[in-house]
Amino acid sequence: MVAIRVVLDETGLLKRCGVQGHAESGPAGGDVVCAAVSVLARTALAVLSAREDIVVRGDAPQRGVFFLEADAPDGPGREFLAAAGAFLLEGLGSVVREYPENCTMTIKKERRD
Repeated sequence: MVAIRVVLDETGLLKRCGVQGHAESGPAGGDVVCAAVSVLARTALAVLSAREDIVVRGDAPQRGVFFLEADAPDGPGREFLAAAGAFLLEGLGSVVREYPENCTMTIKKERRD
Protein backbone atom coordinates (compact mmCIF):
# COMPACT_ATOMS: atom_id res chain seq x y z
CA MET A 1 0.00 0.00 0.00
CA VAL A 2 1.24 3.48 -0.90
CA ALA A 3 0.56 5.97 1.91
CA ILE A 4 0.64 9.65 0.97
CA ARG A 5 0.68 12.24 3.74
CA VAL A 6 0.22 15.89 2.88
CA VAL A 7 0.47 18.90 5.19
CA LEU A 8 -0.99 22.25 4.15
CA ASP A 9 -0.51 25.54 5.94
CA GLU A 10 -3.44 27.48 7.39
CA THR A 11 -4.18 29.03 3.96
CA GLY A 12 -4.16 25.67 2.16
CA LEU A 13 -0.66 26.07 0.71
CA LEU A 14 1.44 22.91 0.33
CA LYS A 15 4.06 22.59 3.07
CA ARG A 16 4.99 18.91 3.01
CA CYS A 17 4.28 15.77 1.07
CA GLY A 18 5.55 12.34 2.05
CA VAL A 19 5.09 9.08 0.21
CA GLN A 20 5.91 5.67 1.60
CA GLY A 21 5.29 2.09 0.58
CA HIS A 22 4.58 0.02 -2.49
CA ALA A 23 1.24 -0.41 -4.21
CA GLU A 24 1.86 -4.05 -5.12
CA SER A 25 -0.59 -3.74 -8.00
CA GLY A 26 1.97 -5.03 -10.50
CA PRO A 27 5.48 -6.43 -10.76
CA ALA A 28 8.42 -4.47 -9.34
CA GLY A 29 9.40 -1.88 -11.92
CA GLY A 30 6.07 -2.25 -13.71
CA ASP A 31 3.52 -1.10 -11.14
CA VAL A 32 1.28 1.57 -12.67
CA VAL A 33 0.19 2.97 -9.28
CA CYS A 34 3.76 3.39 -8.03
CA ALA A 35 4.76 4.87 -11.38
CA ALA A 36 1.93 7.43 -11.34
CA VAL A 37 2.64 8.55 -7.77
CA SER A 38 6.39 8.69 -8.44
CA VAL A 39 6.04 10.78 -11.60
CA LEU A 40 3.70 13.27 -9.92
CA ALA A 41 5.82 13.64 -6.78
CA ARG A 42 9.18 13.83 -8.56
CA THR A 43 7.87 16.31 -11.13
CA ALA A 44 6.52 18.55 -8.37
CA LEU A 45 9.93 18.44 -6.68
CA ALA A 46 11.71 19.24 -9.95
CA VAL A 47 9.54 22.22 -10.95
CA LEU A 48 9.54 23.70 -7.45
CA SER A 49 13.31 23.24 -7.11
CA ALA A 50 13.83 25.17 -10.35
CA ARG A 51 12.36 28.31 -8.77
CA GLU A 52 14.65 30.72 -6.94
CA ASP A 53 11.73 32.22 -5.02
CA ILE A 54 10.69 28.91 -3.40
CA VAL A 55 12.65 27.12 -0.68
CA VAL A 56 12.48 23.38 -1.34
CA ARG A 57 13.88 20.32 0.32
CA GLY A 58 13.14 16.87 -0.96
CA ASP A 59 14.51 13.49 -1.87
CA ALA A 60 13.68 9.93 -2.80
CA PRO A 61 16.42 8.17 -0.81
CA GLN A 62 15.21 4.68 -1.70
CA ARG A 63 12.45 2.90 -3.60
CA GLY A 64 9.13 3.49 -1.93
CA VAL A 65 10.18 6.60 0.00
CA PHE A 66 9.80 10.26 -1.04
CA PHE A 67 9.54 13.56 0.81
CA LEU A 68 9.05 17.17 -0.18
CA GLU A 69 9.00 20.33 1.92
CA ALA A 70 8.36 23.74 0.41
CA ASP A 71 7.93 27.34 1.48
CA ALA A 72 7.66 30.63 -0.35
CA PRO A 73 7.25 34.24 0.72
CA ASP A 74 4.39 36.34 -0.65
CA GLY A 75 4.59 37.04 -4.34
CA PRO A 76 5.07 35.02 -7.52
CA GLY A 77 6.81 32.12 -5.75
CA ARG A 78 3.90 31.66 -3.39
CA GLU A 79 1.44 31.78 -6.28
CA PHE A 80 3.49 29.20 -8.18
CA LEU A 81 3.66 26.96 -5.10
CA ALA A 82 -0.13 27.22 -4.71
CA ALA A 83 -0.65 26.17 -8.34
CA ALA A 84 1.92 23.36 -8.19
CA GLY A 85 0.43 22.12 -4.92
CA ALA A 86 -3.08 22.11 -6.35
CA PHE A 87 -1.86 20.18 -9.40
CA LEU A 88 -0.02 17.65 -7.22
CA LEU A 89 -2.99 17.10 -4.90
CA GLU A 90 -5.41 16.68 -7.78
CA GLY A 91 -3.09 14.22 -9.53
CA LEU A 92 -2.43 12.18 -6.39
CA GLY A 93 -6.13 12.29 -5.53
CA SER A 94 -6.93 10.91 -8.96
CA VAL A 95 -4.61 7.95 -8.37
CA VAL A 96 -6.18 7.32 -4.93
CA ARG A 97 -9.71 7.44 -6.38
CA GLU A 98 -8.76 5.08 -9.21
CA TYR A 99 -6.81 2.62 -7.02
CA PRO A 100 -8.18 2.88 -3.45
CA GLU A 101 -7.04 -0.65 -2.61
CA ASN A 102 -3.42 0.28 -3.40
CA CYS A 103 -3.06 3.92 -2.39
CA THR A 104 -4.27 6.20 0.41
CA MET A 105 -3.83 9.91 1.05
CA THR A 106 -4.29 11.92 4.23
CA ILE A 107 -4.29 15.70 4.18
CA LYS A 108 -3.70 17.70 7.34
CA LYS A 109 -4.21 21.44 7.49
CA GLU A 110 -2.10 23.20 10.11
CA ARG A 111 -3.62 25.90 12.24
CA ARG A 112 -1.92 29.11 13.27
CA ASP A 113 -0.46 29.07 16.75
